[in-house]
Amino acid sequence: MVICVPARNEEAMLPGLLAAIAALFADRDGLDVCLFLDDCRDGSADLLDALAPALPFRLTVARGGRDAAPNAGAARRAALAMGLERLAGGEGLLFTTDADSQPRRDWLMAGSKALREAEVVAGRITRVHASDAPQQCRIEHYYDRLHRYRRVLDPVPWEARETHHFGGGANMAVWASAYRAVGGFMPLPSGEDARLLDDAGRGGLRVRRDAAMVVETSSRREGRVAGGLAGLLRAMDHGELPRMADPRGAAWQWRAQAEARHGFGMIDRVDVRVGLGERLGLTADHILGVARDCPNAEAFAMRVVPASPVHARMVSLSEAEDILTELESQRCEIAA
Repeated sequence: MVICVPARNEEAMLPGLLAAIAALFADRDGLDVCLFLDDCRDGSADLLDALAPALPFRLTVARGGRDAAPNAGAARRAALAMGLERLAGGEGLLFTTDADSQPRRDWLMAGSKALREAEVVAGRITRVHASDAPQQCRIEHYYDRLHRYRRVLDPVPWEARETHHFGGGANMAVWASAYRAVGGFMPLPSGEDARLLDDAGRGGLRVRRDAAMVVETSSRREGRVAGGLAGLLRAMDHGELPRMADPRGAAWQWRAQAEARHGFGMIDRVDVRVGLGERLGLTADHILGVARDCPNAEAFAMRVVPASPVHARMVSLSEAEDILTELESQRCEIAA
């Protein structure tokens, strides 16, 4: 079991992270922490050198090249590469978080339990002083509702009962073999975490979003890379109103994925291919070609269903909330 953390100029935050990790290891032995310093210009390296001898876990530190442009994906990829090296090519659990974050005391236990049900787990991320950004809280609540609605339309057995929408690098865990299979985090300036989850699903791996696995992160407005949470919080501070995808488009896609998942086991039947093709706007031959390249129903559902051809517009947050409320009520009426 290895915890892998990228850090860029986080001297002020690292003591809190290390203290939180130390609490995780209070009754554990033989665990490793790998920290990748991504072109740090502060005193992070000296701080870690001073603290390392007193830590109750093995700390490995690597330093990235100087003058590199900020790249969250490349830094996290480097941190996970360190973790894979510690595992020496074998199987094991890889956890990742951010240097400005603090895992809850039961983080490793919750993540290990979740990884008995899936190959990849995205935990819940809470924010320090979240009440300072009420609009962001409202957005997160909306997306949690939307994800729960997704699992009503397209239930999967490996999803957590207490689920959530978010999949961020500040709180993820993965089997080493699964991480290798999907090619790891891509070296993207931002969004490497969402890309990994998407690649895992398209590869037929089970992705579980589990709210029992919790990390608390900062609500700072000065981030380390463009496109992150800090920038979003700053934008809302300046009155920028969020625009959301119409949830009816997502609902169309999720219903179609449920049908594709169900049809995969009968894909040799012409009527199944034709029916699914008509639903998706694809030919039966195309359906069969995709199915032949997929190892299981999860990969097929994630690969064959296109973006929604309906309700593709962007709407305000209030409109999105109202539409979702209507969708939820319609589902309740059908169930009744």
